[in-house]
Amino acid sequence: MRVLISAGNTVVPIDPLRCIGTVFRGRTGANIALEAHRRGHSVHLLTSAPDVLRPSDVPRDRWVTEQYRTFDELHNAMARTLTNNETDAFIHSAAVSDYRIAGAYTPASGVPFHPESQPQGNDSGLTCVPTDAPEVWLRLVPTPKLVNLVRTPWGFSGVLVKFKLEVGADEQQLLETAEASRVQSRADLVVANTLSGLTFVGPVRGAYRRLRSRRELATRLLDAVEGLAAERAGGAS
Repeated sequence: MRVLISAGNTVVPIDPLRCIGTVFRGRTGANIALEAHRRGHSVHLLTSAPDVLRPSDVPRDRWVTEQYRTFDELHNAMARTLTNNETDAFIHSAAVSDYRIAGAYTPASGVPFHPESQPQGNDSGLTCVPTDAPEVWLRLVPTPKLVNLVRTPWGFSGVLVKFKLEVGADEQQLLETAEASRVQSRADLVVANTLSGLTFVGPVRGAYRRLRSRRELATRLLDAVEGLAAERAGGAS
């Protein structure tokens, strides 16, 4: 198979010197990529942190590493790659920014935060915010959910894997949220996990399978992806 894997995190610029992002480095996605290559698949790894892999660990054949940094760079790389009909499975493990900067503001005296009132500041996010202001307000607006673009408008018809992280959820809440999220994105599989280490992969044969440890994730997930791909290939013959 030709497997595309996103890993790492995106950042969104505040100004030319500053940005906001998430803390994830992409080790999970990198490990999945290495396991996919070990199984004989061709791997295209989109990552914000290629340095999580030692140079000696990076394969020399059937492997492409493409680095991104910002939300827009990941968006463009995914759109370009998934619309060229050269990918059989996409494993989307990247931690994508939920918000982007719509303006940076410093308050005028006595003025509450209303972006439409245009307090001192800028809407472009391109000018450096002052370093001596008593306060700086950032206006955040939602980013598109990239995984929700994979089927439509990008037209990807291969195996799609989504990751869903929940904080403070118990097992039932995690699985209910993960399944609803999977359906919304029209994904085939979802990796549902929590910061405390609770991890499930599914649905596999109609059920979510709990992993004993995250070390199992790459092998169990790729078993499921390969199984789905084989079923579809058999049905098409």
